[in-house]
Amino acid sequence: MSDTQTLIENRPPSVATLFLERVSATPDAEAYRYPVPPAAGEGPDDWKSLTWAQAAERVYAIAAGLIELGVQPEQRVALASSTRVEWILADLGILCAGAATTTVYPQTNEDESAFILADSDSRVLIAEDAAQLAKAVAKRAELPELTHVIVIDPAGVESGDWVLTLAELEQRGAEYLEKNPDLIKERVGAITKDQLATLIYTSGTTGRPKGVRLPHDNWSYMAKAIAATGLISGEDVQYLWLPLAHVFGKVLTSGQIEVGHVTAVDGRVDKIIANLPVVQPTYMAAVPRIFEKVYNGVAAKARAGGGAKYKIFQWAAEVAREYAKASQDNFRRTGTASVPFGLGAKHKVADALVFAKIREAFGGNLRACVSGSAALAPDIGYFFAGAGIHILEGYGLTESSAASFVNPGEAYRTGTVGKPLPGTEVRIAEDGEILLRGPGIMEGYHGLPEKTAEVLESDGWFHTGDIGELSPDGYLRITDRKKDLIKTSGGKYIAPAEVEGQFKAVCPYVSNILVHGADRNFCTALISLDEPSILEWAKENGLEGKSYAEVVAAPVTVALVEGYVAQLNEGLQRWQTIKKFRLLPRDLDVEHGEITPSLKLKRPVVEREYKALIDEMYAGSREA
Repeated sequence: MSDTQTLIENRPPSVATLFLERVSATPDAEAYRYPVPPAAGEGPDDWKSLTWAQAAERVYAIAAGLIELGVQPEQRVALASSTRVEWILADLGILCAGAATTTVYPQTNEDESAFILADSDSRVLIAEDAAQLAKAVAKRAELPELTHVIVIDPAGVESGDWVLTLAELEQRGAEYLEKNPDLIKERVGAITKDQLATLIYTSGTTGRPKGVRLPHDNWSYMAKAIAATGLISGEDVQYLWLPLAHVFGKVLTSGQIEVGHVTAVDGRVDKIIANLPVVQPTYMAAVPRIFEKVYNGVAAKARAGGGAKYKIFQWAAEVAREYAKASQDNFRRTGTASVPFGLGAKHKVADALVFAKIREAFGGNLRACVSGSAALAPDIGYFFAGAGIHILEGYGLTESSAASFVNPGEAYRTGTVGKPLPGTEVRIAEDGEILLRGPGIMEGYHGLPEKTAEVLESDGWFHTGDIGELSPDGYLRITDRKKDLIKTSGGKYIAPAEVEGQFKAVCPYVSNILVHGADRNFCTALISLDEPSILEWAKENGLEGKSYAEVVAAPVTVALVEGYVAQLNEGLQRWQTIKKFRLLPRDLDVEHGEITPSLKLKRPVVEREYKALIDEMYAGSREA
């Protein structure tokens, strides 16, 4: 048996056990960094640190406080908060109490929050602030099982019997621990691997979300398997900003506990650009939208610098892609990432002019980024690879504890999601669907045995609903969601995500694009533009002072996008080409339910919302 297999097969029953082991092994090492905004509200944040021992003191106090409130093993404690250090401490406190965390996105509306709390049978809610508390208060009559709400940020909150602040819970827990010093060790020691640890509700594009049941063993496996890939080490500094309510954010906390590196935590997406030079991470996970935004921002800045600057950027972008493709191809064949001399020389010049500045903006120490949750357009991936920002695409679902595949370090291949994690099996079904089996797969959907049976076979194979292909040496390429494949009225199949990804690489102003064409005789697209980029462009093109809606309605803007659509169409098969498009009067957003909190497009919602625009594009065609 290999060392990797031994490591994974001899895993402890829970991450709570791993946490106790980590605290015991490196109590004085730095565990977490977090920002404290200045009291006056102006100036830079002050970053504070917690060692593993300091984190443990708070985690154990939270765990004991929950036990004192009567929380029993496997009972659910809901967590409705943005990404912050208290989210991690609370989650670990829940796990060390033997209870299970129900994650709730802070953007979730009142009705859906109440549904999740009721469906999960959550006994306690840990809410970020007064706004999250208000949702529970409004629905209190519908939540008889909810005995307490704990509020992290006490501003504007009155505590009492039903509402406690997190500080009050920790105080009660610390007092309870004084009387019962072995309490945490006993609770953690009693956890079995198949006990429920986490209940994550998938943001359904249709109907109510489903609760995915992830037992303790899933996270323990993830921690060991991620460490076994060799992609992270105890020397790393991770910048964690992804939503922890989402499985992708949550899995990043398991790997960190296993290897013991530092994690800087701040979920404010608008602070990413400012935080990177401060945190100087060695690795960071993100979703494709972030890389698209950075790419669009760099392109827009170059364009604003005048024609010569933009020409240099375009040349450098081509060099980056050529360099990345050549070095990856060579690595695949020979095991070294060398490139032809002439290309290397061009790359050196492009690096001095463009790429070095991009690396600096990412903090200067970035070894790799992990991208997941949706497909990254290969052209954008190659651009960053050539610029020295190595984006390792990965793949997984809530139902597989997030990380089923990841690209292997130096041997990564842009456009693929890499190889399966050690211990995970993969199979491609006859219709192209990706099937997974292994210790990361969920127990099932909460209270929905029929829905579970639809996707989980009795022998453990899970139907992902994604279509993909495996290379002879085991790299997986996702081609689309099974249910998202479009079949035109001419009988041709189209993968909309592929076309959408190509457009994002071509058009520096795009924010979101939805390709439509199921049962139609040609394809159309709904396009929303990135507001800062297009307003910057508008200034130079006689539209200064106009609102976003006015800019996108202007003929000159439509003509601009038309040029990019024509460019896209040149590289497509005839039946894939976009014959007509419409620019949306506003960007798609989470608030309107058009994209999920992890920034994935909800196709049915967008198609319903903009049905009139879609119908208008097909009016007068043979099928109308």
